[in-house]
Amino acid sequence: MECGLFCVPLQAVRSMFRIKKLDIFVAKQFMLLFVGTFFICQFVLMMQFLWRYVDELIGKGLSIDVLAQFFWYMGLMLMPQAFPLAILLSSLITFGNLGESSELTAIKAAGISLMQAMRSLIVIVALISGLSFFFQNVVGPSANRSFMQLLLSMKQKSPELEIPEGIFYDGIPQSNLYVEKKDLKTGKLYGIMIYRQTNSFEDQAIILADSGMLQSTAEKKHLLLTLWSGEWFENMQQQDMAGSAEVPYRRETFAHKQILLDFDGGFNLADVAEISTSAQGKDIRGLRHGLDSLRQLIDSTGHAYYAQAQMGPFYMPQLSPEDSVRADKEAAQDASHIDSVEARLTGEQRLQAVKAAVGQAKMAQNDLQFKTDWANYQNRQARLHEIEIINKFTLALQCLIFFFIGAPLGAIIRKGGLGVPVIISVVVFIVYYIFDNTGMRMAREDEWAVWFGKWISVIVLTPVAVFFTYKANQDSTVFNIDAYKAVVRRMLGLRQKRNLTKKEVIIDDPHYAADADRLRDISSAIRTYSEDHKLLRWPNPVKVFFRPGDDHETERINTMLEETIDDLSYSRNQHVIRLLNRYPVIAVRAHTRPFQRKWLNIAVGLFLPTGLFFYLRMLRYRFRLYKDMQNILTTNTKLINIIDTTCNPSN
Repeated sequence: MECGLFCVPLQAVRSMFRIKKLDIFVAKQFMLLFVGTFFICQFVLMMQFLWRYVDELIGKGLSIDVLAQFFWYMGLMLMPQAFPLAILLSSLITFGNLGESSELTAIKAAGISLMQAMRSLIVIVALISGLSFFFQNVVGPSANRSFMQLLLSMKQKSPELEIPEGIFYDGIPQSNLYVEKKDLKTGKLYGIMIYRQTNSFEDQAIILADSGMLQSTAEKKHLLLTLWSGEWFENMQQQDMAGSAEVPYRRETFAHKQILLDFDGGFNLADVAEISTSAQGKDIRGLRHGLDSLRQLIDSTGHAYYAQAQMGPFYMPQLSPEDSVRADKEAAQDASHIDSVEARLTGEQRLQAVKAAVGQAKMAQNDLQFKTDWANYQNRQARLHEIEIINKFTLALQCLIFFFIGAPLGAIIRKGGLGVPVIISVVVFIVYYIFDNTGMRMAREDEWAVWFGKWISVIVLTPVAVFFTYKANQDSTVFNIDAYKAVVRRMLGLRQKRNLTKKEVIIDDPHYAADADRLRDISSAIRTYSEDHKLLRWPNPVKVFFRPGDDHETERINTMLEETIDDLSYSRNQHVIRLLNRYPVIAVRAHTRPFQRKWLNIAVGLFLPTGLFFYLRMLRYRFRLYKDMQNILTTNTKLINIIDTTCNPSN
């Protein structure tokens, strides 16, 4: 009794966090689908990523363990990207299956809201988000470094594996190498043909050899090509022999020859430095430390460049108005002095002075361009570090956002399986990819702020997730296909035909006499309406768009007709049912003005293209109403005759 004030809140908290059978059921459905969709998404991402390095794998004779390491590190790197996609697809299918099998309806009928049904999955997705962040911060950087080192070691181990069979390879500077066949076990090359260009287009050498071997030197800067049983053909064209008609050449036959080729093949020390300084190979602590170092380096170098510029001959300091006037006077005196000195120079001395000035200007320009390129490179590296820091949080947060998009959408559309959910997942992912990829590129190129470029996908998709979650929790029919079809039909002027069939069970027969009298009244009202309203005439556009013009008479006639059709639909006479299906479905307002709201009509009428479209649409409705009324008159006459002859009890 002492805890009476706290017992009710404590019980509510316990019931809130108590694991129920529904939580276990929903979690089991989700996890089974999540495991399957995760491997599917992982496979798709790996196949897409594989195309970037397909040239490194095909025809290289790599062993199974090397390929296994390649795919293992690739999979670890792509896991954080597969998590959001798997969550989106699995949550869509889970709640789509629940809705399609009416289990979600039963859950809501039991008084359990959608958010309560999702609470176990919210906890699971939050844990997956934490796991994604762990992979981004710990596993991903290590896997990235190991992946790049593996690529580097693959190139360093067998440089001849870079050479393809049967086509010319132009990866060697000033050389084209053709290999007919190569032995991956021994490293020997067979059927070798080399085109070498040295000084000019005409100064070329052609080397043919039966076999050879390609090896990299110790410093990894050159390739040593050893050839056996070949010939060397080379033009001896020189610059001083350009006008000679005869071009000497030499031919050499050799049994063994070694050629040193300049070729770093992308496996020099720059790759090692790039691996160690790459932003993708660092965790958050390393990224922040590297970012601070880069900013400090940029600032210190910028100050040094500024100090050098102040000491240069092209530095123009900012001057006060008095100093500017004094500087102009001194410049005028210097110019007159330069003119007097120039007048005493000979033509050759003037040419030398101009060349010296142009040389200094070019040196200053080249120096400035070098400093600009260096500054742009360092700034780009700093932006890449900032992008990677934000990316570790956005990818983890994307798991939650995709869940709150997928689960409500599945509850709304209520379609399970791999059909509609896959289509919706692809659409959502395309939208996310466009914004994320565009934002990353713009941030990397310094077109947008880094935070905006990397957060733009989250900024766009978060309101979408909130909207779908709210609509699903309120049982909204935001994806009711029939409602959208009805809107399209009204826009295009399409309508459905009546499809009345004979009732299986009829308790009371229709009131034939009253229905016949009502049909006569409808025919009389239609004739009067046709005389008063000339439907085939073009109405005044001002009255259409800027004045009210409801047609209540048409509404009254349509109401009487629908009541009569509804009563006669219980007839046992098949001829009556067949005639009822001939009655058209009348649009009672579309022939007067486009919209019911006055401001919409005015807005449409003021804009000529839309006004013309809706005016022509209204003319179509007027002509159709005229034809419908003529059809009603004809059908009324036939139906009244059948009622009077066969259905009226008084006869």
